[in-house]
Amino acid sequence: MKKLLMLASISLLIGTTISKAQEMKKSEVDTIFKQGEINPYSEFFTGQTYLNMLSVKDDIWNAPVGNVTFEPGARTNWHKHSGGQILLVTGGEGRYQERGKEIQILHKGDVVRIPPEVEHWHGAAPDSWFVHISIESNGANNKSTWLEPVSDAEYK
Repeated sequence: MKKLLMLASISLLIGTTISKAQEMKKSEVDTIFKQGEINPYSEFFTGQTYLNMLSVKDDIWNAPVGNVTFEPGARTNWHKHSGGQILLVTGGEGRYQERGKEIQILHKGDVVRIPPEVEHWHGAAPDSWFVHISIESNGANNKSTWLEPVSDAEYK
């Protein structure tokens, strides 16, 4: 009877721990906008990211704006934008690097202005969620060119 009671207690404890871990995963970072769905461009990312398009590129506004959420360690491939890009960091801790330069550590409130055609990547710190608003500047002519994944050695 004692063994059965102990097993039941352990099962309850494990179930509660898993449930709390799943809740924490969803609320790990305080963010303004909803997390969105799994990123449909995930083929250009390492790790899990989520995308909530706040403004889509259309004939009226022509200004794509997305809320991107990165799980710890997730990051974009190297890429560039023909019209540039602006990142507004809204939560967590992230990384940003231009090809040939040092990695920058990003925190809530940071703004990154990426000139046209500059190869770069951005993503979460190894142990932190990361959220930013991505604004594609010069929207009428802005095209993204996706390049190779960022290697683990480059990331670290």
